[in-house]
Amino acid sequence: MIPKSLFTNANLLEAAADKPVVAILTIEDEIQLFRGNRNNFIDLINTGKQMGIITYVITVKNLKLQSARVLGYTYRNEDDTWIQSWFPRPSIVYNRIPQREDERLPRVKKKLAAISKQPDIRLFNRRFFNKWSLFQWLNENKSTKSYIPETKKLTDPIVLAGLLKKHRLLYLKPVRGKAGVGIMTVMVQPEKKLPYRLQIQEEKGSRTFRCGTMRRLWDRVVKQSDVLGEPYIAQQGILLAAVNNRPFDLRALVQKNGIGQWELSGIGARVAGDSSITTHVPRGGYIDDPEKLLVSIFGKEKTGKVLGKVRNTTITLAKQIERSAHNRLCEMSMDLGVDTTGHVWFFEANSKPMKFDEPHIRNKSLERIFQYSQYLHRLKQEQQGGIAT
Repeated sequence: MIPKSLFTNANLLEAAADKPVVAILTIEDEIQLFRGNRNNFIDLINTGKQMGIITYVITVKNLKLQSARVLGYTYRNEDDTWIQSWFPRPSIVYNRIPQREDERLPRVKKKLAAISKQPDIRLFNRRFFNKWSLFQWLNENKSTKSYIPETKKLTDPIVLAGLLKKHRLLYLKPVRGKAGVGIMTVMVQPEKKLPYRLQIQEEKGSRTFRCGTMRRLWDRVVKQSDVLGEPYIAQQGILLAAVNNRPFDLRALVQKNGIGQWELSGIGARVAGDSSITTHVPRGGYIDDPEKLLVSIFGKEKTGKVLGKVRNTTITLAKQIERSAHNRLCEMSMDLGVDTTGHVWFFEANSKPMKFDEPHIRNKSLERIFQYSQYLHRLKQEQQGGIAT
């Protein structure tokens, strides 16, 4: 049972008038009261306290939009305890509903739509991204099109065969995938008796199949997509820069800053594990310094140019994604690749970034959430309810 604290609201309401009130939105859970990454929530609450901003966790069920106060949760560091209490109605709602399945529930969709219509509430990152939509959005703009590998909906074997005629390596990805589960690669090896090599990423490790015909390959791909219950996209495979024969990609965090502009909070590198399709750390990948890795391949001078290109690219991509999404975004993480020539490629974006393990990126990421919240609060006061962008 979580203790309930009946704070006197006079002090809270007085503080709320001067600064934003940030509610971290999640979904209720019968066993543990609410879902989500509790360590992340604790970090957010503690950062909010340090910056003098009321911050609490709230469930979809408890966020009563017509009430002046709502029932939320805060964390008491002294005895490692979650406390239920009344808090002022939020002016910022930070959507951290952890699962796509939860976000697609009718009552959740209804609540998110209602929040977005509140003139005095700013909703951060209304929904998860869809991989196919992302590539459509970025292909619409000349400034972002050159960063996108050729990508098509995987609707029939003709699409797969057509792409394999142009590219010896393809990535097949579920449009609503998470953490790399269900990703497949197809490699054409014409010198082999069974020329199609299919590798499937699973929860633990991967499986490899060899197929002699396109029909056999397609049947195997369909079987896997049916297991996951998700439509797939097929994407041109990129020959990534590698260290010790292990390819790596870059994980970038882009956030709105204290003046409402997109800014790069940091870049990390993720090196692929042995025989792993992806660079996810739980699958044997490891974290490294991007500059060190790039210098070992390109030298210092070219690395400076490549990193400069990465920084500019992340901002260009973030702006286009936000324009096309037609929703206010405050942050996103991106998976980018650098190929053997130094060209930058976009692979994926996540509207609900996971915690970065690099301390300097993690600390900045927490601060930026509240700096942008303060910016929106100031703007609302100046404009007396005008809409911020």
